[in-house]
Amino acid sequence: MSGLQAIRYSRGKLEVLDQLRLPHEHHYDEVSTSEEAFDSIRSMRVRGAPAIAIVAALGHGVELHNGSCKASTTEETISYIDSRLDYLKQSRPTAVDLTNAITHLKQTIRSVDISGKENDKAGSDAIIDAYITAAEEIFRKDTETNLLIGEHGSKWLLENAPTKSADNKVSVLTHCNTGSLATSGHGTALGIIRSLHTGGHLHHAFCTETRPYNQGSRLTAFELVYEGIPSTLITDSMAGALFALKKAENNIAAVIVGADRVVRNGDTANKIGTYTLAVLAKYHGLKFIVAAPTTSIDLQTETGAGIKIEERKPEELTQISGAVVGKDGKVDVSRTERVATAHQGINVWNPAFDVTPAELIDAVVTERGVVVKGADGAFDFKGIMPERWAKVVGE
Repeated sequence: MSGLQAIRYSRGKLEVLDQLRLPHEHHYDEVSTSEEAFDSIRSMRVRGAPAIAIVAALGHGVELHNGSCKASTTEETISYIDSRLDYLKQSRPTAVDLTNAITHLKQTIRSVDISGKENDKAGSDAIIDAYITAAEEIFRKDTETNLLIGEHGSKWLLENAPTKSADNKVSVLTHCNTGSLATSGHGTALGIIRSLHTGGHLHHAFCTETRPYNQGSRLTAFELVYEGIPSTLITDSMAGALFALKKAENNIAAVIVGADRVVRNGDTANKIGTYTLAVLAKYHGLKFIVAAPTTSIDLQTETGAGIKIEERKPEELTQISGAVVGKDGKVDVSRTERVATAHQGINVWNPAFDVTPAELIDAVVTERGVVVKGADGAFDFKGIMPERWAKVVGE
């Protein structure tokens, strides 16, 4: 379990690590309203599908705890909570964990027994308490989920790796950031890497820079160094050369990524560049593994064609901020500069995600087990989530 914490919480107080200041500064922002939670998510001071859902849920929970709801009836209380959750949902629409958390929270407040209390404070208080308890459970359960993903994923890879060293070790490549900074702790894809490392089965971890927001170089590299995991940073465009030139030497067995949304047929939306890595992995005979909690699986959307892809501002490609490096080679964290990296008049297309077709994915690792394609070449998530499947798909 990692010692890094992206989210610090006690009832009535939420602190979120500002990931835009990493790796040079550790600064926590206090989040006490839905507006502050929205801004933290939208500005990407917090990111990663599980962490986004947690911050949104707890951010409104803190707001409720501190008396933001002035409703006089239970109906008005539910309406108020609904409106705040609908607002928070717009902060990062591609990440399905947020949608699923909001759906769960709305169902929770409607299941509270308020018989005879519809028009008094006791009924409203019961609804608010149920909401806060459910939001806290989302936070707690995420850590448990990550540890199980790490366990299932590391075991499956060791059993199915196309290459291993004589002492049963593998190397892997990961993209973006899917560790403690993207979750409540341990991580999803990076959680599998952590589990391989703690089990003595990891030779080396490679991480991509992950342009344009550099989550790999700023965050994943930071986590790997912090944990003492043997690792190397590459640019996104070096992956093909890495596989061609270093696969045999390092026993590179897999690409492991997270997911912002896995739809019913297995098509997966993840950080831009994931699709490219899947194509390269297929060509070079590597396993391509998606690590995602079941909360990231969207059974209502049948294929990747139905996924809404967020597009972000052009400046993320044409400008960059960072701490100043002095003439002595030392980083001066007290000085941050923003510089232009491209002509400011160039047109920019900046999708935050791409969709990897299910045909290129070998396994989807969840907290309930590993799902692989059947004889028909299709993923079937019915076995790991039968109740949701029956409710949504009805088969």
